[in-house]
Amino acid sequence: MGDKIRTKRVFVNDVHQYSSKNIAEFLSACISEESSEDLGRNAAFHVVGTVSPSCSEDKSKLLYQQYESPTRDELLQHLLECDVVVYNISETTSQQQIEEAMWEFTGLCDEMENFKSSKMFILVSSVMTWAMTKPEIPDDPDAVLTEEEFRRKRPHPSFRQHHILEKLVLKAARGKKTKLNCYVIGSGVQYGRGENLFHYFFKVSWLMQFPKVPVFGHGTNHIPMIHVYDLGGVIENIIALKPKAKYILAIDSSMNTLGEVVQKISDLLGPEQIQILPEQDAITMKAFKPEELEYLKINLRMEAFIIKDSFKLEWVSEAGIVENMETIVEEYKDTRQLLSVKICLVGPPAVGKTSVAEQLCHYYKIHHIKFKDLLEGKMTELREILTKTNCDLVSEEEAAAAQNQLRNIEESVIENEGGQVDLISEILLEKLNSKRCTNQGFVLDGFFETYEDAKRVFPVEGREDQDLDSVLKTSVYNKITPEHVFELQATDDFLIKRVQELPECVAEEMHYTQDEFLWGLKRYRQLSHAEDTVLDYFDELEIHPEEIEVSGGDPGYRAVVKKITETVGPPKNYGPSPEEQEEEDRRKEEEERQKQAAQLFERKRRNEAELAEMTAQYEEWKKNLSAVTRQEDELLEARALPLRNYLMKHVMPSLVAAMAECSKIKPEDPVDYLAEHLLQNVQQEEDKQF
Repeated sequence: MGDKIRTKRVFVNDVHQYSSKNIAEFLSACISEESSEDLGRNAAFHVVGTVSPSCSEDKSKLLYQQYESPTRDELLQHLLECDVVVYNISETTSQQQIEEAMWEFTGLCDEMENFKSSKMFILVSSVMTWAMTKPEIPDDPDAVLTEEEFRRKRPHPSFRQHHILEKLVLKAARGKKTKLNCYVIGSGVQYGRGENLFHYFFKVSWLMQFPKVPVFGHGTNHIPMIHVYDLGGVIENIIALKPKAKYILAIDSSMNTLGEVVQKISDLLGPEQIQILPEQDAITMKAFKPEELEYLKINLRMEAFIIKDSFKLEWVSEAGIVENMETIVEEYKDTRQLLSVKICLVGPPAVGKTSVAEQLCHYYKIHHIKFKDLLEGKMTELREILTKTNCDLVSEEEAAAAQNQLRNIEESVIENEGGQVDLISEILLEKLNSKRCTNQGFVLDGFFETYEDAKRVFPVEGREDQDLDSVLKTSVYNKITPEHVFELQATDDFLIKRVQELPECVAEEMHYTQDEFLWGLKRYRQLSHAEDTVLDYFDELEIHPEEIEVSGGDPGYRAVVKKITETVGPPKNYGPSPEEQEEEDRRKEEEERQKQAAQLFERKRRNEAELAEMTAQYEEWKKNLSAVTRQEDELLEARALPLRNYLMKHVMPSLVAAMAECSKIKPEDPVDYLAEHLLQNVQQEEDKQF
C-alpha cells in the first residue's frame, strides 16, 4: 500500500474558466488509493480556487471550494494556507491577470521564511511564448523544438509578459535551500471537455451553418495541443514526482495542422468540407476575438520528452485531437448536453400530426420530416445532379443512377399508394442518417402505417444471434431510431367534423375530400386492429408508444404539445456555453444601458427643443400681439376722426352753451333741462332759416 495518503491543499485560480475549471475537476478526482500507489505518490488533493462574482455557473455545483473575488492580501493568505499553488495564465493575455500572478508569486517568495513546510508553485503558461522561435536548422521542414531549448525561445508580442513571469519563476526555482519548489508548464493549445478555442468549429459543424466549415488562414500551420485532462495529469505528476526539470512542455504527440483539425471536425459533425478564408474574416464574422485568433495562427513543430519519458501519465488523447476525434466529439456532446431528440408521430388522418410536429420542431429546434417534403426534396436534389451533368461535375454513371431514381420516385408519387415502399424507405433512411438529423434530431410525421413499414426502416433481422440489448446499443441503430413514439388519437365523429369545416381548396390540397378522407380513415382503423401493428413493432424495440387524446377543447394543440414535451424533457439541442451566455448577458445589459441612455438623451433633447420652440412661439406671439394692438389703435383712431370733426362742428357748440346755462341755473333735473334747452335751440335755428 505504501505510506498513508495525506491530503494536500491545492489552489487553482479562476476555476470558473474553461482551463482552470477542468484542471481543478481533474485534481479533485485524484483521490483513489490505487492511482496514488501506481504513481508512487502519497497525497490526495483538496482543491480550492478563485471565481469571479459574474460567473454564470451555479457555484454550488462546482466540485471545489471557491473564494469569490478576494483582495490581493486576502488571496495571499489563502495561498499561504495551501501546499500547492497552480497559477494558470495559459488562456489569457490580460495584463491585469499577469500582474496579479506576478504579485502573488512575489508575495509567496517574500513569506518563504515563514513557511512551516515547503510549498510548490506551478505556473501554467502557454506555448505562445515559443511563437517566434526558429529551429536551429530553419530550412529543415522536419525540424522540431523541445523543452531543452526553452532558454532561447522567443515569445509572441502579446505574450511577452508571460515570458517575463516564466523567467521570474524559473529564476526562483534555481535558488538554493528554497522552501518554494517552482515549475513552469508550457501548455499546448487545450481541447476536450466541451472545447474552448476550437468550440467555434464544433458549433458551426453541429448546426450545419455553412455548406463548408471555414478555416481562417492557410490552414497548414502546426498547432501544439494537449487535452485539458492530460494537462491536469501533467500537473498531478509534477506534484507527485517533483521532477528535476523546472520547465516542462505539455503537448501531445500530434503535429496536426489547423486544416486537419477542422476537416476532421467537419467529417464527423458537419458537411465534410472546409473552406479556406482570410484571417480577417474571423473577426468580421465574429467567429474569434483578435487575441483568440493569435492561438490559431501559431506554427510550431514541437516534441515533449519529459512527460513521455519521466511521467506516468494515463493519457486521454496522446495521439492528438485528429486521431481521437470520435472520442472528443462524444465528450463534446456529453459536456454540452447535445443530445438529439428523435420523435415519431402516428395517428389517423386529420388528427393534427403536422401541426403538433411543427410546434415540436420549433421548441426543440429539430427537423420536420414528412412524406411530401421528403419526396419533393429528393427529386429536387436529383434534378440538380442531372443539371450538373452538363457541366461535367457528375459522372455518367451517377447521372444514370439519378435519372433512374428520379423516374421511380415520380412513378411512386403518381401511384399515390406507396407502391415502391423500398424506394421510399431508402430515401427516408438517407434523410435520417444525414448530419442534421443525427446531430439535432427529428420528428417523423405519420410515416409508418404497418408493422412492416417500421421494420423496413428500423430493421433488427439478421441479428438473431444477438440479444436485443446489444442491438439497441449499436451506434448506427441509435443514430436514427426514434426515442419516443406518440399516437395521436381522436373519435371518427370528431375527425369527420374537422375535415368538413376545412375550406374546399385546403381539403383538396391535403387529399381530404370526402371519399379520400373516409377511405384513409377506414384504412387506418383496419391497420390499427391488425394482428401486428406499427405500435407493436416499436413496443418490441423497447420504445413504448404513448397514446394522446386530441379533443375539440384544444384547438391549438397546446395540451398535446405540453404532454409530449413533459415526456421528452427540455430541449437538448445546441445552446450557448456559460461563457457565451455570460458574454451575451453582458452584451444585452450594455445594449440596454445604451438604449436607456439614448432614450434619456433623446427625451432631454426633445424637451429642450419643445421648450425652445414654445419660447420662440411665445416671443413671436408677443411681437404679433403688439403689432395687432397698434394696428387696432390706429384703425380706431382713423375711424374716429370724421365723427370727432362732426361733433366739434355741429354738436359741441350747442351742448357747451347748454351745459354752461345749466350750470348757472342748476335745475333739479339737469338732463331734462339740457334736452329742453337743446330742443329750443334747434327750433330757434329753424326759425332763423325761415
